[in-house]
Amino acid sequence: MSRRRIAAETISPYPPGGRARARLHATAGLLRDLAVTGADGLEEAREHRRALVAAAEATGDDELAARIIGAHDVPAVWTRADDPAGAAELARAAARAAARAAARLGPDGPPALRARLLAVVAVESRGDATADAPVPRAAQAPAAEPWRSRARHAAEEAVRLARRRQDPALLAFALNGAFMQSFDACGSAARRDALGAELTRLAVDHQLPGHEVLGRLIRLQALAGLGDLAAGDAQAEEIDRLAHRNERPLAAVFTAWYRALRRCETDGWQAARATYERVLAETADCGMPGFTRGAAALVALVPAMRGDALPDPDDFAHLDAGPYRPWLDPLLLAAAGATDQARRALTKAPRPPHDHLQEALWCVLGRAAASVRHLPVLRRARDELAAAAAESAGAGSGLISFGPVVRHLNAADAALGVHTPSSTEPAVGDAREW
Repeated sequence: MSRRRIAAETISPYPPGGRARARLHATAGLLRDLAVTGADGLEEAREHRRALVAAAEATGDDELAARIIGAHDVPAVWTRADDPAGAAELARAAARAAARAAARLGPDGPPALRARLLAVVAVESRGDATADAPVPRAAQAPAAEPWRSRARHAAEEAVRLARRRQDPALLAFALNGAFMQSFDACGSAARRDALGAELTRLAVDHQLPGHEVLGRLIRLQALAGLGDLAAGDAQAEEIDRLAHRNERPLAAVFTAWYRALRRCETDGWQAARATYERVLAETADCGMPGFTRGAAALVALVPAMRGDALPDPDDFAHLDAGPYRPWLDPLLLAAAGATDQARRALTKAPRPPHDHLQEALWCVLGRAAASVRHLPVLRRARDELAAAAAESAGAGSGLISFGPVVRHLNAADAALGVHTPSSTEPAVGDAREW
């Protein structure tokens, strides 16, 4: 019998009474295991998980629903959900279940269960998955975003409760949620490296191989962003070894992309081009559309963004920019000479998501804004990128690098007519002073 058929028959219909609880828990375990077996298993788990949550909530047992929702502690490393609508729905379901369980059980309710639910909220609220209002525009000053505050607070509370419980598996899951909420500002690679290091130590000490792979993947990405490729290479080798030994085939997708990025950083775009073409082909059907969709367009941007020119729009004519289109379109319009259209597109462009590629997308917006003199977006991009001056733009994704962020900051300064200080001069503090 296929895994798909097993999952379908296990989920529905649910028998009444105690057998329903047993079936629900068994299904949760099955889907958790399926999610790490490769592309097919991941897609099956994603397909059936919402039905499982709905079935658990339909029992009317708030604690049971909370336990089923919190049982899906599958390590997650990419900040763009494969199914954004489903991720938002699950995060809201977890929040509802947590609130109902807390109200029914009172302040003395199970803290471990609450920590699990909060960790689910933090993981599923990656990027803008739970946005309940339009995302602010890049041309505007930074604005408060309540859904992001809720997710961040959920992550912090989950970690606090898990540390108090001294439960290694629970803390590992909570740290995963903290990682997903660590993209609240540009320039956070060092913070994520520390998170990954803690998760790796915890996983090694308590034999949690899935979370050890996750911790090392987090470090791999962060080290790439920080430009420490020697340390990144060591993590990539250990990830491949662990993934092979513990049957985690999806980890190889991330190490393959890292090695393409590394080739580009050390040998240049021309040397890395064939490597990128191969990786794009090999990972196209890996079952993670949140990771792969639009990746070819990002790769096509690399040579222009690592230099000083605008890209050739013809290079993108047959590429699907996917979720990156709102930030790529203004640049391509500017490159095509459609200045007025580019300026309108920049005015409407949302701020980049708080995810792995936020520095890269701010660089793209900054390049477009400089080329058509859209000063509000250019100043905002410069402000956002300032905290990442020591990093490589986009390299924290483990996918692509647009070169040192400081180059993009200097280009923004030049477009704004600002003198760039030498290494012996004090740095300018606030972009609004320009």
